[in-house]
Amino acid sequence: KYIRVSPQKLRQVADLIRGKNVVEALNILHFTRKSACLPLEKTLLSAVANMLNLEGSSKVDTDELYIKELRVDQGIVLRRFRPAAMGRAVRIRKPTSHIFIKVAQIGE
Repeated sequence: KYIRVSPQKLRQVADLIRGKNVVEALNILHFTRKSACLPLEKTLLSAVANMLNLEGSSKVDTDELYIKELRVDQGIVLRRFRPAAMGRAVRIRKPTSHIFIKVAQIGE
């Protein structure tokens, strides 16, 4: 929640990995040169760790996990002001995003 990357940039990278195997998705994120890859990679690793913790690591094979659902929603927009010419101030919008990843086994 409240990731300081715009939702538009995150969705470009999210479209690359949606529905893919977790190992394949991590490789794509690791070798794609976009700033939005790092928060998505961290969130995906967290989702896999949550799955292993909830189900038990002996029941889950990490090679058989895939991304069942991946959603990027818009968060709040931080507004900052920057001084401009002739005593004016210009508003700068700093968008935030929310990432939701659901991971499941291939058999489900």
